[in-house]
Amino acid sequence: MIPTDERLLELAAAWHAAGRKVAIATVVSTWGSSPRPAGSMLIVDDHGEMQGSVSGGCIEGAVIREAMEIMQGAPPKLLEFGVSDEQAWEVGLACGGRVQVWVEAVA
Repeated sequence: MIPTDERLLELAAAWHAAGRKVAIATVVSTWGSSPRPAGSMLIVDDHGEMQGSVSGGCIEGAVIREAMEIMQGAPPKLLEFGVSDEQAWEVGLACGGRVQVWVEAVA
C-alpha cells in the first residue's frame, strides 16, 4: 500500500529531523497513459530508503539516482520521461504516455 501524500510529507519531515538527507519527487504532469497521476510522490533518503511511488516502478530507479545527486547539492530538477524518449525505454516506461517529475531536497 502506498502511503497518503500527507503521510509521506510527515515521514520526510521526520527523516529530516533525524538528521537524514531527504528528497521528494512529485509527479507534476502526465499525458496519455501513465502509471501514477499528477500529485503522486516518492520520498527517498540518503541511504536509499524510500516510500511512495511516482510510476509504479518503471522510472523509480532513474528518479532515485537524480534524488541522490540532489541530496548531495545538485539543484532541483524537472525530469521528463515519455514513450518517444530513448531514456523512457531504458527505464521501462513503455505505457505510451509522458510523465514529468519534480525532484527537490528537503531543506
